[in-house]
Amino acid sequence: MNAIEVRNLVKRFGDRTVVDHVSMTVGTGEIVGFLGPNGSGKTTTIRLMCGLLTPDEGEGEVLGHDLLTDSLRIKREVGYMTQRFSFYEDLTIAENLEFVARLYQLKPVREHVDRTLEDLGLTSRRDQLAGTLSGGWKQRLALAACIMHKPKLLLLDEPTAGVDPKARRDFWDEIHRLAADGLTVLVSTHYMDEAERCHRISYIAYGKMLASGTVDEVVRDAGLTTFVLRGPDLQRLAQEIEGLPGVEQVAPFGTTLHVVGTDAARLKSTLEPFAKRPDITVEPGVTSLEDVFIQFMATSQDNMQ
Repeated sequence: MNAIEVRNLVKRFGDRTVVDHVSMTVGTGEIVGFLGPNGSGKTTTIRLMCGLLTPDEGEGEVLGHDLLTDSLRIKREVGYMTQRFSFYEDLTIAENLEFVARLYQLKPVREHVDRTLEDLGLTSRRDQLAGTLSGGWKQRLALAACIMHKPKLLLLDEPTAGVDPKARRDFWDEIHRLAADGLTVLVSTHYMDEAERCHRISYIAYGKMLASGTVDEVVRDAGLTTFVLRGPDLQRLAQEIEGLPGVEQVAPFGTTLHVVGTDAARLKSTLEPFAKRPDITVEPGVTSLEDVFIQFMATSQDNMQ
């Protein structure tokens, strides 16, 4: 049984279609990255799948429960971590977790809180006020509250925004540990390195699902060709190349310039004169996930315009 299997979900707010016939499958025990630009419908889709919103159209099952008729059951078996820290800042870590334990009617409360504190490495900070925590520790508290009731599915909405690289890495190590124990995870993110740590990814742009698969599959299916250029005055070189036949992206990467297009032969032909210049080298490059996502954004229409 898949943890998530939804078909043709639609959600409108007024005359705006924010989620436009989105279908998604997430297997039990998978970590799936959910990617897309700001305002693309990621958060609304997640809220539809955890029973906080009702779709205007579409159907599906989450953890075997019908999305339209069993939203209360879904809520009880899902852990949902929102974009913003949403706990009481004038309560301690332990007090916040006690509050959550009582919401889920977990008994004995103290035992559940102590176990969760230990699992997430929070025991030494149990009496610290939540409002005094750094971004990384707030994130850990939020995760602790999400998994205290032992959910079968974890929905994480940009959980690592605003935290340092070390805290991000620690967080992802924790996610992989939880998944290894059978927890299913759907996580929205803007970070390409995080997307590459997922078993599969799904990309949504302005309400429409554009791609799903492993990172390698999504990059392959995008059909992009990348060339790497080296030389002096890359900014001037980029201005020269921008808009030429076959050139769809020009982006500086350190001391190189990445030039990307969908028509490999045309792009190669366009760059040949530059390769003949004595101070410029043009070499085939590896298309990155970021190249693919920028291409998706360039070819998608903003549904809010």
